[in-house]
Amino acid sequence: MVIYIFDPLIPTAQGVTMDFFYMLFPVSGVKTYIFIPPLVAFILSYFTSMAGVSGAFLLLPFQMSFLHFTSPAVSSTNFLYNIVAIPSGVYRYIKEGRMAWPLTIVVILGTLPGVFIGYYLRILYLPDPRAFKLFVGCVLLYIGIRLLYEITGKAAAGKAKMNSLDEKFRQRSARIKEVRGARIVSGLPPEAVLKTLSFTLKKVEYEFWGETFSFGAVSMFMLAFIVGIIGGTYGIGGGAIIAPFCVAVFHLPVYTVAGAALMGTFLTSIAGIVFYSIMPVKEGLPTSPDWLLGFLFGLGGFAGMYLGARSQKYIPQKFIKIMLGSLIVYVSLTYIVQFFFRS
Repeated sequence: MVIYIFDPLIPTAQGVTMDFFYMLFPVSGVKTYIFIPPLVAFILSYFTSMAGVSGAFLLLPFQMSFLHFTSPAVSSTNFLYNIVAIPSGVYRYIKEGRMAWPLTIVVILGTLPGVFIGYYLRILYLPDPRAFKLFVGCVLLYIGIRLLYEITGKAAAGKAKMNSLDEKFRQRSARIKEVRGARIVSGLPPEAVLKTLSFTLKKVEYEFWGETFSFGAVSMFMLAFIVGIIGGTYGIGGGAIIAPFCVAVFHLPVYTVAGAALMGTFLTSIAGIVFYSIMPVKEGLPTSPDWLLGFLFGLGGFAGMYLGARSQKYIPQKFIKIMLGSLIVYVSLTYIVQFFFRS
């Protein structure tokens, strides 16, 4: 049930008063302007989707810190946001031939069992918002620092292949802007469409922009399993964690990681919703999502991810890494500081 409440009259610049509606969500206890959830989700998802992240890792802190939604149900509401918002971004990556299906499959197989374990960790050991924030902060701090390290001169030394790939994108992006009427495969040249070369239990190889990239299937599976545990506890599906690792540790180009991370997050979020909705919990502890609030966030995310995925090919990898890494570090430090210096 949703309760609409008239806010006090607020004067405009012209001296005219207008009635603004608040929406009270009984499930979460959140009361906010109706346009706030989709607007915030749109802004976050537009930028984060370029790096294969749904934006849920920043949306959860917004809900906890600004909307004061702190029960475990906030994690499942975040999963609902992912389910509504992600399909538009996934569609763009599939349409443009930039979906790394072998990577997607390995990620999904690893994260699904991890989400189940993460659910129980959240309910049994981290129901307290303060402890939960410390957990989130510690996890994201390492990821953010690692991602930002990748843009330093020391880390960039010897990465001629990645630099060459980025240069190809910049050149091709400039050409696309000059010749808008050209019609080629998915708006990109043939070499920009991802091609799987091999997919075995030992190793996965694919080609993109004339370069070959590979990763160990077992190593990626173990990473995905750990990410699933963390993502299931947090309520993010894992995209915010696995995307930076794929770029920083496995040295895969963010252009090919983004679609796989989003698809994996989408499917694991469905599993997360099921776990949080039907699994046994402590008496009186809300875990089921706030369906309407999550849907409103999802609407904004749906539009933001579509536009973000469409714009990604025009944005240099370095900018995407700086943007994502800075956001992660900011959120992590904020929560760690709150744990130690606030009562």
